[in-house]
Amino acid sequence: MYSKKGAVTATIALLLAAVVFAGCGNQAANAPQTPVQNGTNAAGSNTGSENGAVNDGGAKDDQAPEGNNAANGGNAETGNSANQAPDPADSDKGSGGDKAAMTDSESVAVLINKQFALPDDYEPKDLIYPDVRFTFKDKIEKRMMRKEAAAALEELFEGAEKDGVYLAGVSAYRSHRTQTALFNRYVEKDGEELAKTYSAVPGHSEHETGLAIDVSGSDGKCAAESCFGDTKEAAWLADHATEYGFIIRYPEGKEDITGYKYEPWHLRYVGKEIAADIGERDITLEEYYDAVPVSGQ
Repeated sequence: MYSKKGAVTATIALLLAAVVFAGCGNQAANAPQTPVQNGTNAAGSNTGSENGAVNDGGAKDDQAPEGNNAANGGNAETGNSANQAPDPADSDKGSGGDKAAMTDSESVAVLINKQFALPDDYEPKDLIYPDVRFTFKDKIEKRMMRKEAAAALEELFEGAEKDGVYLAGVSAYRSHRTQTALFNRYVEKDGEELAKTYSAVPGHSEHETGLAIDVSGSDGKCAAESCFGDTKEAAWLADHATEYGFIIRYPEGKEDITGYKYEPWHLRYVGKEIAADIGERDITLEEYYDAVPVSGQ
């Protein structure tokens, strides 16, 4: 016989079943969608704008080998994997400098050393004569610098004079032809191995960039000689050159990194921001770019 108590029990059971069914429906609606449901390719299809954002800041220089991209089904052109998030360090210019500038011969921050060379036909297009004192009077090639570096040099000389230090230029720009003749002469004099410790192979000289200059005191004493390191001019440059965008390119104790012996007279223009960073951290241009030490190459 059908009782009221049985009816109540059946009703409660039906209500519980309805609640459970509704919960399952919500779980299904909220379940993560597959790549196909999202309208993307499961193998890793990236739009151009997305790749540009990921790779901005020279990421290509730090990408993993292409073999890893193939294994992960990533985009072969950008080196990004569909299953691997980009490394934040890839887009961090500060950790290793701007790699694009490092290899751009037109950039004032270009790295030229025993490992990195200028194009064979490179010639600066904006060379001018800086209005500063030189150890000679003639307006010849080695008195010239690129426009931006020349303007900075004028400011540096003016700043030195305010502190009672009088500088003079010794040698600035050198053409590829001049550097070739100079290097060959040093090789004849001291042999190639020794010559490479103080002179650059043609194409690898900073002087060819129009951004470097050798300086001395106004009297010309100790010009391009080790004794210049003991002068008040050298001391002032060590303390103040970075304020004007210049660095002592071949510092003492860094020979294994730069590949050259200490040259307190050799200034290189890199711009105020980079010069300040290099000076603060007491590093070389190679270290600024995280470049491989070049000694012995």
